[in-house]
Amino acid sequence: MSAAAASRKVVIVDAYASARCLAPVFHAQGYHCVHVQSTPDTPANYAPSFRPGDFGANIVHTGDVSRTVEALAAHAPTALVPGVERAVVLADRLSEKLGLPTNGTLLSQARRDKYLMLDTVRAAGVPSADQFLAADLGSLLRWYAGTEGRVVLKPVSSAGNDSISYCHDATQVRTAFEGLIGTDNALGQRNHTVLAQEYLAGHEYIVNTVGRDGKHHVCDIWKVHHLSANGVQDIPAGSELLPRRGPEQDRLVAYTLQVLDALGIHNGPAHTELKLTPHGPRLIETGARICGADLHVPAGAATGESQLDWTVLACVDPERFHARRDTDYQVLKHARIINMVSPVGGTLVSLPKMDELRALESFHDVLHRVTPGAALHRSVDDWTLPLRVYLLHEDASTVARDAMTTRYLDGDGFYAVDAAEGPAR
Repeated sequence: MSAAAASRKVVIVDAYASARCLAPVFHAQGYHCVHVQSTPDTPANYAPSFRPGDFGANIVHTGDVSRTVEALAAHAPTALVPGVERAVVLADRLSEKLGLPTNGTLLSQARRDKYLMLDTVRAAGVPSADQFLAADLGSLLRWYAGTEGRVVLKPVSSAGNDSISYCHDATQVRTAFEGLIGTDNALGQRNHTVLAQEYLAGHEYIVNTVGRDGKHHVCDIWKVHHLSANGVQDIPAGSELLPRRGPEQDRLVAYTLQVLDALGIHNGPAHTELKLTPHGPRLIETGARICGADLHVPAGAATGESQLDWTVLACVDPERFHARRDTDYQVLKHARIINMVSPVGGTLVSLPKMDELRALESFHDVLHRVTPGAALHRSVDDWTLPLRVYLLHEDASTVARDAMTTRYLDGDGFYAVDAAEGPAR
């Protein structure tokens, strides 16, 4: 790496959660990193993951875009990327003002607001779910009376399966609405409205991509598994990596690329969640940022590269990115993620069965979200999952067996707690 290249800088906005791992990948390519903190206060669920030592400067955005742009311009960055979901809109504004590769601000709100997102996708001619944005219970119940079967209620703008409710009747719709309206979502934003959508039947999938100038590389595709527990339907129980090609994958990727175009996601990473229904793929949501849940850990180990690697490549070497973007990833090892689902809450004392878990033949790594001495909650969504287990092996059957064994080990006896709490919070 030349001295000139080594002096180049990139900007990451809100490098929290999985995005904490972006800066080291940039460093490996000889680039220095500047951090932008999108708000004076960082949500408590993100703050512990921030690594200030990875950055030469931390610029706190206080609401004045021109001031933040001026501070960043002094560093002469060559690229700017958002970290977590809450950073997307500010990253669009900053990259546009700085004249860097950008998705622009025209459709920024459609990339964050889930109602506008589906509305924008539908307007572009891409099939999408029926939905309704409710500010009051009466209008929501009138809309529900014209639907059939289950519906889903969720915050308009949040992350991590926050406060999603699956409703089978008007009573459940009422309860879910009243539990959401006027509260704060997982990102600290007030829920002034509630989004209601038709329930999409079919398997859920994840398609992770990275783009440059409107051309995209498919980094990894995952099939998502759910379970019902602790009084909650469809808790995300884990996922398995799929080969790049196949009848399902081809339909999902073609649809995803249409969604990205509709939402103006031309540059940088995108994390798309969708279902393959009897009527074809349907969008759940797209995030114009890297995938969370540290999915890059098993993806990188299984294929040799992850979405983080491709994000950095698109930023620092666009010519090489375009030369390689149509190359399919190869599954060198089979990978699965198992989300452990705690049936109890309280103060975590220990995890008595961790040695058994680590002894599994395909055990690769584990992400602890709760450690002994900290509060453990009964799992009801992404935010209350206590740990994630990553399985990796050359033999698919070994991974499948160990995935079942991991699920067997989870539950009663896996968590030793003091002062166990009652109902799921």
